[in-house]
Amino acid sequence: MPSSKPPTIQRRRLAGELRLLRERGQVTLEEVSQRLGWSVAKISRIETAVVGISTKDLAQLLDLYGVDGERRTRFLSKTRTARTKGWWDAYAEFLPSDYVDYIELEAQLAAMRSYDAHLVHGLMQTEGYAREIIRGATMGLSSPAEIDRRVEVRLTRQRLMFRNESPLRFWAVIAEPALSWQIGSPKIMAEQFDKLREFSQLDNVTVQVLPASAGAHPATAGSFDILQFSNPYEQDAVYVETMTANRYVESDAEIYRYSLAFDHLRAMALSPANSAEFLAQAAEKIT
Repeated sequence: MPSSKPPTIQRRRLAGELRLLRERGQVTLEEVSQRLGWSVAKISRIETAVVGISTKDLAQLLDLYGVDGERRTRFLSKTRTARTKGWWDAYAEFLPSDYVDYIELEAQLAAMRSYDAHLVHGLMQTEGYAREIIRGATMGLSSPAEIDRRVEVRLTRQRLMFRNESPLRFWAVIAEPALSWQIGSPKIMAEQFDKLREFSQLDNVTVQVLPASAGAHPATAGSFDILQFSNPYEQDAVYVETMTANRYVESDAEIYRYSLAFDHLRAMALSPANSAEFLAQAAEKIT
């Protein structure tokens, strides 16, 4: 029986790519069924991400579709049975499964473009800032030990920007109101402003502040992340987080709209140099 748990974005993307391979090869579901000895229902469930696919079955499909070389290796690495364990698996017992799935996905990214309307992005938070955010978000329902683990996970995720090979290219546009909230003490805020400036000095990181004076802009609906994957064959996705659920935007038209909005935001924001000066002044004022 298929699981009642919604499919992860990785499974949905793999399912879509397999369906596209079949359609481009002008092969029908019935033909796949005859050649591999599978039921049409099984193939349909795989292509709609109702169920996952084993490495063995995926290899048979790739043989049928004539996929070889580096592209074949990329496909085979996407199955659950083939994936390499990551540092996040050590926390899987303590974190929601959708958050673990996101961390695994995040590790596969080449670049991220982020607009943050309310808070500093998790990939750039200090320990003190992160602790206050997590404590507030859990509304007293989490133990100190659980908060410690979540803070540790958040800080560990930041290693993406410091990878020896292909560090994450991160472009953040932060709305000025997100920097106006006093999260914790003035000391915590000053440290956070300084940390943002430190990140902005990395070659692979760009930080811009969108001043309140910029007025109306295309992202008044809230924060979002545009995800670009390491593999050039994979299309971008957009990640939108809410209080009770996370959403992935995967249609070409919607991704284009978010990308266009981000281009407008970065054009309206202060330059990276002026943003660094803004952060330096903010740190001075709060202390």
